Amino acid sequence: MTRFIAFAAVGVLAVGLAIARPAQAADISGVWLVAGGDAHIRMAKCGADMCGTIVWLKDPLDKTGKPVTDEKNPDASKRSRPLIGVQIASGFHTTPDDREKFVGEFYNAEDGKTYRGAITQTSANELKIEGCVLIFCQTKTWTRVKDTAETKAR
Repeated sequence: MTRFIAFAAVGVLAVGLAIARPAQAADISGVWLVAGGDAHIRMAKCGADMCGTIVWLKDPLDKTGKPVTDEKNPDASKRSRPLIGVQIASGFHTTPDDREKFVGEFYNAEDGKTYRGAITQTSANELKIEGCVLIFCQTKTWTRVKDTAETKAR
């Protein structure tokens, strides 16, 4: 009987420690195909946060055969930089209230604006991406892609 009580006490202690342990944040690192299928974004640690950088474009060249540039950037000095290598997701971090949702900002190279956003990992191979302007939000799904020599080189 004493042995049973000792095992039960150890079991209760183990369950209590598992419940008290802070939840691990989702791991959104890796390379992701955006919803439209025209870009790969590498999500990785940058300091304490997560950031995302364009590492591949379906159409990396403009009509003149030169790399597509960040032509809509509000900073004129950045308009001639190639889009591959541009950070489009910055400052993404979890909050104490929700360790599954990352909040931060998305840069949209199509209009040169930055928007509040959220990233939630819905499965090992999918991210739910939400970007908002005022009260208007849009949700897209990004899909994990396998690292290739092309995406690793960036």
